[in-house]
Amino acid sequence: MSSKKKKENPLPASSAGLLRFFEDETVSGIKVRPEIVVGLSISLIVASILLRIFLKF
Repeated sequence: MSSKKKKENPLPASSAGLLRFFEDETVSGIKVRPEIVVGLSISLIVASILLRIFLKF
């Protein structure tokens, strides 16, 4: 079995103690595509506007 080494691109020096959180990928948790999140949020906004119009709050 061949082992593949992870390529690491050199990044500029970080300042103020900022962490490079994008390098570590967590295995646990729900992974949802960004398109689905945007679509659900837009549909929630439209549904709340329609409820406000039809129920006349």
